[in-house]
Amino acid sequence: MAEADASVFDPVRFAVWADANLPGLGQGSVSSTILAGGASNIVLCIARDGAPMVLRRPPRTPRPDSSKIIAREAQVLAALKPADVPHPEFQIYCEDSSVIGAPFYVMAMVDGFLGYPLENLPAPYDRPGEARRSLAFALVEGIARLANVDYQAVGLEGFGKPEGFLERQATRWMSQLASYKESEGYEQRDIPGLAYVADWLKANTPPMSKPGIIHGDYSLANAMFHHGAPARLAAMIDWELATIGDPLLDLGWVLYAYRGRDERTPPSGYFDPTDFPYREDLAEYYAERTGRSLDHLTYYMVLAQFKLGVIMERQYARILNGRQSIEVAGDAGAFVVRLIGKAHAMARGEA
Repeated sequence: MAEADASVFDPVRFAVWADANLPGLGQGSVSSTILAGGASNIVLCIARDGAPMVLRRPPRTPRPDSSKIIAREAQVLAALKPADVPHPEFQIYCEDSSVIGAPFYVMAMVDGFLGYPLENLPAPYDRPGEARRSLAFALVEGIARLANVDYQAVGLEGFGKPEGFLERQATRWMSQLASYKESEGYEQRDIPGLAYVADWLKANTPPMSKPGIIHGDYSLANAMFHHGAPARLAAMIDWELATIGDPLLDLGWVLYAYRGRDERTPPSGYFDPTDFPYREDLAEYYAERTGRSLDHLTYYMVLAQFKLGVIMERQYARILNGRQSIEVAGDAGAFVVRLIGKAHAMARGEA
């Protein structure tokens, strides 16, 4: 882990702010190391002589909505504090950019390991077997618990607009894609199947299930697990896409990456799902814990891949314009084509 430089963290200014606002961190000079310098946000471990904590802030080259995203993440984590949902314990939010050069929030350190990449998993999850399979069920447990939270009771009334949520999705994300021309100087490329998927989503929108909190980007890459077996979820992390809408979208977001029993084409996900349960087993596990109907699961998986494809196309655009490195964003361009291609096959019943 590398020490944070002055472009992302000012330890002197932060120490003065922490003296008045974050006594649990302790006293003295502040050290900081970068835990993740992602495409969307930067995550730091900060420490004095108390318990280390985690700070999350926008990237070095922020997007137009970066400050808003950080504020929303802080709001949802604060609201979840009393809920039966594994998440990092929220500490404090700071909107004053003069402290470290950007707004940020602080949360407690989570004791656990990240569920991805698979080659970095600790024993007994580092090999095929029942332990590795159980990670997927523990992952689904998180969104099942989240779907059961009364968002109004925890103070998130107005955090999103659940009315017409599904009806807006295709148009909303196509508009997002078009906006990259202005924000990223990006001339949109031809993505095979994209227009068909957008039209299919509009024509096949199901009745929305009971509104709830959506994580919005949930996967093994955004989940931490307790050490040791059996698999237990320690925290759902990276809440930047959280909103109020149809929680079944979170399920579609998870399940698209796993194998279907009768699937003819490989999943479009970010890992090899061979060692994991079938999609149908995970869906049944979710349904038992939430009571939600899964009659339209294909729709939610198509929507999840479509939405993720549009989001990742921005990373591809930022690679092209030099605002993002391939080391951070990965092969985003090829991933988008794979996502939309699989969504197209699912929509046509050819998956």
